[in-house]
Amino acid sequence: MTLTVLVADDNPVVRAGLRALLHAATPDIRVVAEAPDGRTAMDETRRHRPNVVLLDVRMPIVDGLTALPYLVGVAPVLMLTYSAETEVVQEALRLGAGGYLVHGEFTAEELVTAVRDVRAGRARFTPTAANALVGVVRGRGATAHGLVRPIVSTSLRFGGVPSHVQPNVARFGLSVREGEVMDLIASGLNNRQIADACFISEKTVKNHINRIFAKLHATSRSEAIAAWLGTRAAS
Repeated sequence: MTLTVLVADDNPVVRAGLRALLHAATPDIRVVAEAPDGRTAMDETRRHRPNVVLLDVRMPIVDGLTALPYLVGVAPVLMLTYSAETEVVQEALRLGAGGYLVHGEFTAEELVTAVRDVRAGRARFTPTAANALVGVVRGRGATAHGLVRPIVSTSLRFGGVPSHVQPNVARFGLSVREGEVMDLIASGLNNRQIADACFISEKTVKNHINRIFAKLHATSRSEAIAAWLGTRAAS
């Protein structure tokens, strides 16, 4: 029996990478529609009635959290996003998301498993999202005892790189700077935008990209993003 999926993300390269992964991973999972924004996601979900919706948080026109309550009335929703803020994770779950995966924290196999589990009603979380939930539980326990404890932070940075990027930096043998550049590529930034964000020249960005492509065994941005997001096994 075919498991149908709708992919909602404003980055076309990410959508293409997820479609390629899911089609290649198993013959019974098929992407039936894509959406670049929350409004289109709602329209396409009503039209195609997929078994699972993969939903980004930050999208134009209508963002993921705004669309979420409408989507969950039609199909189970698995958040698949770079948004790792504790408050965002909590709000997504409050609004009915069946799971929450942060890019860079899962493998291709884990994504496929998560899609199947969310369809079956079993929640799936990557470490950052799980930490957000632990923070809620601890916060409630502290309140019950008249204490105040901080929620576990999901935005810690180590060596200048977001914590969710660290596993991939080690996995692919990238430098700290290369990890930053690759994360910006996956976020949809062009070379000029990356140069501005990192305070380096476009020529330096190109040099970083050449080294990144070699380490990820990629010949294009889409192949590099697919590897970085866990939608293609590393060679």
